[in-house]
Amino acid sequence: MDSERPSSHPGRLWIAAAYVAVCILWGSTYLGIRIALESYPPFLLGAARFLFSGAALFAVARARGETAPTTTQWGAAALTGSLFFVVGNGFLNVAERWVATGLASVLVATMPLWATLFARLFGQVMSRREVAGALLGLVGVAVLNLGGELRASPLGAAFALLAPVGWALGSVVSQRLPSPAGGTMRTAAQMLGGGVALLIVGLCLRERVGEIQTVRSIAAVAYLTVFGSLIGFSAFSLLLHHTRPAVATSYAYINPVIAIVLGVLFAGERFDLSSFFGTAIVLAAVVMVATAGGAAAARPQR
Repeated sequence: MDSERPSSHPGRLWIAAAYVAVCILWGSTYLGIRIALESYPPFLLGAARFLFSGAALFAVARARGETAPTTTQWGAAALTGSLFFVVGNGFLNVAERWVATGLASVLVATMPLWATLFARLFGQVMSRREVAGALLGLVGVAVLNLGGELRASPLGAAFALLAPVGWALGSVVSQRLPSPAGGTMRTAAQMLGGGVALLIVGLCLRERVGEIQTVRSIAAVAYLTVFGSLIGFSAFSLLLHHTRPAVATSYAYINPVIAIVLGVLFAGERFDLSSFFGTAIVLAAVVMVATAGGAAAARPQR
């Protein structure tokens, strides 16, 4: 989701700060989601986040002179936004009701593997390294299942595995559909389209916000919206425009580490030996695919 390239280079300090921000902020969103779910249902939680973020980015884009989407572009944004935010984020929210934040983050880190497979289905040639990385990633998921948590929560495991599939498919499809020229407007349209879809799904499922919301769950929603969506994406956008794609997307290797540490420290989660080895295998597979050029297409919004 590229935006217009600024005329001046931000400098190494700003680039380093942006990279640290993406690694920490997006790594911490998994714990934020777990806390927010204490008071808010999964799909309405996502709807609130992305409708607000999308509206804010839309206002910024219009103030910068970016053209509003056409009817066709809105339709494309609704489709890709649904894949990104209903499947990618909404399913992750559902999964975190049963699956630990650390394991959820590892499964989401398989996104570049799925993106590579979908790109192959759309006609892109896969290298042997990419094929090997995709297969290795599946082995890593199988090892994670040996720990028992995924096996004990089959529904949570299914949603956690489908979430990165949605992100990956949305990433590949979005490159083939019409979209606004400005990157900020493109992202705003996808957030708004996905936010509306999340709202519709939540209402169809008759989700309801409880009468009592805890202070920490309200703070978590605010954190996810401001830091996870608005600031996190702005930092990622800067990286995309001033670093190589392999560098910009390498946050995917660090996010699970942050999520695991925060889950152990603040959510009472445990990380057993099989989880450790499964995580190592999955991250090794993602590195293999990313360094072969397959991860550049996957650019998620958390």
